[in-house]
Amino acid sequence: MSFQHFKVPYQVDDRYSKPAAYFSMEFAVHQPLKIYSGGLGFLAGSHLRSAYELRQNMIGIGILWKYGYYDQARNQDQTLQVTWMEKHYSFLEDHNIKFQINVHEHPVWVKALYLNPETFGTAPLFLLTTDIPENDYVSQTITHRLYDANVATKVAQFILLGVGGAKLIDEIGFNPERYHLNEAHGLSAAFYLYNKFNKKMDEVKKRLVFTTHTPEEAGNEKHDIYLCHKMSYFCGLSVDEVKTLTGMPDDQFNHSLAALRFAHIANGVSQLHGEVSRAMWSKYSNICPIISITNAQNWRYWADKQLYRFSEEGNDWAFDDRKKHLKKRAFEIVADQTGKIFDKNVFTIVWARRFAGYKRASFISSDVARFEKILSNKKYPVQIIWAGKPYPVDYPAISEFNQLVHMSKKYNNVAVLIGYELGLSKRLKQAADCWLNNPRVPREASGTSGMTAAMNGAVNFSTDDGWIPEFINHGNNGFVVPKADYANMNVHQQDEYDLEKIYEILEQQILPLYYEGYDTWRQVMKNGMRDVRFQFESNRMVHEYYELLYK
Repeated sequence: MSFQHFKVPYQVDDRYSKPAAYFSMEFAVHQPLKIYSGGLGFLAGSHLRSAYELRQNMIGIGILWKYGYYDQARNQDQTLQVTWMEKHYSFLEDHNIKFQINVHEHPVWVKALYLNPETFGTAPLFLLTTDIPENDYVSQTITHRLYDANVATKVAQFILLGVGGAKLIDEIGFNPERYHLNEAHGLSAAFYLYNKFNKKMDEVKKRLVFTTHTPEEAGNEKHDIYLCHKMSYFCGLSVDEVKTLTGMPDDQFNHSLAALRFAHIANGVSQLHGEVSRAMWSKYSNICPIISITNAQNWRYWADKQLYRFSEEGNDWAFDDRKKHLKKRAFEIVADQTGKIFDKNVFTIVWARRFAGYKRASFISSDVARFEKILSNKKYPVQIIWAGKPYPVDYPAISEFNQLVHMSKKYNNVAVLIGYELGLSKRLKQAADCWLNNPRVPREASGTSGMTAAMNGAVNFSTDDGWIPEFINHGNNGFVVPKADYANMNVHQQDEYDLEKIYEILEQQILPLYYEGYDTWRQVMKNGMRDVRFQFESNRMVHEYYELLYK
């Protein structure tokens, strides 16, 4: 196949013939390719899988991280140890695609490796690396660690994704009509295009679309504009030109704000997030319209097909047997890591996702008396599993993880696992009777882990944030903490209210139903499985991207 005039190597469906390039810092397409950290990557991976299933004319552009995000290991006392292991991938193809970009006013060689669609069932994916002999050591380190803590390195990574990705497209002759930025990390592509199209802003605008995942301003990347300039982020434009072009007169360069001004349309990743985003950015002028396209996950990759088959056949005995088998198999991982034997007949709560303050990982254990009461209840026994990766220099999140580890040593029915990547994620969703999700409303843009949990027969129990308001019908396909007047509460009041409701619903509704009304519980599981498959499957999502964002 030609990498001078690249075409996707499968028959394209006419509905999706418009060529598009999808830029993302991370892609979680399959466990062996460890170039992802969390939800953004899980989403991008499902996007590429569905683009392949629907035969869309799309390529993905990402970065080949030499050490991945990091490997989660343990210290002697079981607490979190951050380790960096070099990764090797024999399945990535080297077609000798090499070119140069400028980083820090200095030419840097970029090599692109290719993930063939047939390898994992994804749209074609090009992964950029600077870790090659042609570069000096500092340039090689650009692609060492995903979300490097060093600011200059991080800006260099943004340049590689954006400018490097846009230049790669020219090198392979793909010629997309839409450059889709999944988050603002790849925004430097806009400056490359601005130069390419003779400084005609309308030419950039008509090609650029933007997906924002961040529901609060503080979470959006901002960097010193003089640092960005020194790093060659703006492709040769002066600081004054950039300030004029972006309409940002101060010295902080806001990547998301620039993206909303350079794109012709943008989207939030749930209905609620679309509303929050429109309100959040409304005080700025010249913003493109922000619509909603709710996140989704790939059913074919994530779902337990046997559970679905038994559900459709109405074979309750086989359905129950399958769920217990899935739990038992997952509990072998618990035993292996912690030496604790969990029981497949006991109600199992799982909290597993990225560790971040607003997600409140240890929330349910914060009222020690109530927590102990629920753990020691003989009538309605409970098992709890935690897992997830904190950002490697987010010390409060690492501390929270370690506190849970120490706390878990006191109980035989509490476990904290490491290695939360695609493989363990799927196993824990199969292990869960209840998938607990308790972010502080409205700080979760979407939060897709509960979608894949439902695809494996786990019942969602969540605060009413992200995608949840579009999904949960309380007591029918899941359980939800009713929204309070959060806007007029301080953080402490909100936490108090949510915790009280979580315990109330757990003790008075969920546990009695599981142990005394299992036929109804099973129906709740099945309803969740059914509803998630039709509303929150990524084939629906990638279809909407073509219809609503690319048209």
